[in-house]
Amino acid sequence: MTLLLAGDIGGTKTLLRLVELPAEGSMYSLDEATYDSPHYPDLVPIVQKFLGAAAEHLGYTPLPQKACFAIAGPVVNNTAKLTNLTWALDAKRLEKELGIGSIVLINDFAAVGYGVLGLTESDLHTLQDRQPQPDAPIAVIGAGTGLGQGFLVPQGNTYEVFGSEGGHADFAPRSELEFDLLKYLRDKHDIDRISVERVVSGQGIVAIYQFLRDRNYCHESPEIQEIVRSWKQQTGRIEKTVDPAAAISKAALAKSDRLSEQTMQMFVEAYGAEAGNLALKLLPYGGVYIAGGIAAKNLPLMQEGSFIHAFTNKGRMRPLLEKMPVHIVLNQQVGLIGAAICASRL
Repeated sequence: MTLLLAGDIGGTKTLLRLVELPAEGSMYSLDEATYDSPHYPDLVPIVQKFLGAAAEHLGYTPLPQKACFAIAGPVVNNTAKLTNLTWALDAKRLEKELGIGSIVLINDFAAVGYGVLGLTESDLHTLQDRQPQPDAPIAVIGAGTGLGQGFLVPQGNTYEVFGSEGGHADFAPRSELEFDLLKYLRDKHDIDRISVERVVSGQGIVAIYQFLRDRNYCHESPEIQEIVRSWKQQTGRIEKTVDPAAAISKAALAKSDRLSEQTMQMFVEAYGAEAGNLALKLLPYGGVYIAGGIAAKNLPLMQEGSFIHAFTNKGRMRPLLEKMPVHIVLNQQVGLIGAAICASRL
C-alpha cells in the first residue's frame, strides 16, 4: 500500500487530498480539506495542518511517500511562483521540510489532463457522441479565470500529458461583430494584439458584456450594472466580493436580461470555435474534453447547439471534427484527481 498526497494549489484556495494506492486495484480517498491560500505564508504549514487533522480522523499518523501539487502558474524545473500569491515553491525544499520522499509540481492544467484519465461516465456530459479511437490523442481545453489548453498522447497502455500556452494564441474573429470586439479590446487596453484568453474566459465574459453595453446593443439592467461597477472598484484585490461573469451567466440562464443573453451567446460561440481550432491542430479522435468551471455551470447554454456548430464550422474540415467525441467535464475536482494520478506514477 502506498500513501499519496494530491494538491490543487490556487491563489484563493488550496485543496488537499490523501489517497491510498493498494498494491492491486484502484486508488481511493482517505481524507480531504480546503484552505484559504492567502491566510498562509507558504504551502508547508497548510500540508502540516492537513496531515495533523487527517491523523485525528484516521486514528494514525499518515506518512505520504509521494506527492503531486498542481500549481496555478508556470512550473519550471520543479519550481513555481504562484500568479496571485507571494509563494515560491521548490519541490526539493518541500520534500525536505515535509519529509515526503518524492514530490513533483505540475501546472494546474496539466493536472486536468491527468484528471480526465480518472473520470467516470457520471463525471461527463457528452455534446457529441462518437466512438473514441484508443490510439489517438486527447485534447483538453478549459475556460475559467483564464483559458487552459493541453493534450494527451497515447504511449503504451497509458498517456503522456502535455500542457500548452494555447490560450495566449491570437483571438480569431469570425464575424463583423467579433471584428468590432477585437478593435474594441485593442483600443481599450492600448495593445496591438488580443489573445483568445481575453475573450474565452471569465474575464472574457465581462469584456464581451462591456463591449455590447458600450455599443448600445440594448439596455443595461441596474442589477448587473451595479455588480460590474463594484467589480471595477475592486480591481487589484486578491479577494473580490462580486463576480460579474457569474452574474451575467446566471441572468442569461434565467433569460432575465437581454444584454447578458447576447454576451453568453457570443462567448459560447467563441469558445466552440477555439475548441475547434485546437482540435484541428491535434486531431484528437480520442476525445475533446471541455474542462474549467464555466462550461459545467452553464450547461444549458453549452447544450443548445451554438458551441458544437462553431466547433465543427471549419469549412472542408467539418467532416473531421464531426467524428470527434466532445465531452464537458462536470467534476470540478478533476485537477485534484489528476494530481493523485500523477503522484501515483512517480
